[in-house]
Amino acid sequence: MRACDLFAGAGGFSLGAHLAGIEVVAAVENNKYACASYTANLITTGLTKARIFPVDITHLEPQTVRDETVLAASGCDILLGGPPCQGFSAHRLNDAGVDDPRNSLLLRYFEYVRVLRPLFFLVENVPGLLWPKHAKFLSAFYELADAANYAVLDPAVLNARDYGVPQNRRRVFLLGFDRTRIASAPNWPPAASNGPPGNELGLPEWRTASVAFSSPALAGDLNDVHMNHGEELIETFKRTPENGGSRRDSGRTLPCHKEHKGHHDVYGRIDPRAPAPTMTTACINPSKGRFVHPTEHHGITLRQAARIQSFPDWYTFDGGIMAGGVQVGNAVPVLMAEKLLTPLRDAVREYRKAPADVDQAA
Repeated sequence: MRACDLFAGAGGFSLGAHLAGIEVVAAVENNKYACASYTANLITTGLTKARIFPVDITHLEPQTVRDETVLAASGCDILLGGPPCQGFSAHRLNDAGVDDPRNSLLLRYFEYVRVLRPLFFLVENVPGLLWPKHAKFLSAFYELADAANYAVLDPAVLNARDYGVPQNRRRVFLLGFDRTRIASAPNWPPAASNGPPGNELGLPEWRTASVAFSSPALAGDLNDVHMNHGEELIETFKRTPENGGSRRDSGRTLPCHKEHKGHHDVYGRIDPRAPAPTMTTACINPSKGRFVHPTEHHGITLRQAARIQSFPDWYTFDGGIMAGGVQVGNAVPVLMAEKLLTPLRDAVREYRKAPADVDQAA
């Protein structure tokens, strides 16, 4: 079962695919540190035989990826990808982000669908993609899919905490399938595996952020580092109550905080009794969100952020703490990826069982 991972980052989607029994044979990623992380953790270890293309996807033709990998002979079963989401982010106020050139990468993704002809494709992005001001990109994507004989399910807004990830992280997923070969959509998205305390379905409760802080990092872990803070900020953290205290509790008020009531969470502590807040690309920086250690007087370490994204402790991130934070924040949480891809793996298996002379098209 062969997959291609576009905008692969450090490999969260690809590791999830591996855990689901899907072999990623090609990956495209432009960031040099993310490429180094992907290579060290997935390729050098032998977990995948992926060929990684360390280039800007706008300068790489999908025919090249097909022709220079086994996809030319075997075809592509599943195409993955999370195009950069900053242009669609909820943090972009008013009409900011409408003309962000990164938005067009969603349409570039579809060029790969058209050439590789996967049975299924799965796109991950931020919920802001669904905002009316970005409608032209989403509409264009659906139109391209229809013209290429792909059906696309309605966007699914899913929370990582519902799939075993210790994090409150909402993302939108677009699942498409080749309707010339697949008669009907699989039962997707999969049902939640976790739920709130005392949920009626009797599911295991959401995993809490405590898993990130309950054990020390492995000896010699280069990612077991946090930002260095000045004495004034350290004193602020000392005044911030443990287990979820906010900057307001500490008495810290900056000029920008006086001008508006937003940014309630900056310099706040993570509450280990609940799922962690969303790990962003600045997740190791307390000035960018609720990223202070629950009890200690510093921001969370890169390893703790990676644990919140459900990366195993052996998974390392190249380039130092800032570059590593970007890779962790951009990643699809590993456990969520595994659970979302498992039904697609099963659907591919069912497709292959069908008699070759039976037309499965709807």
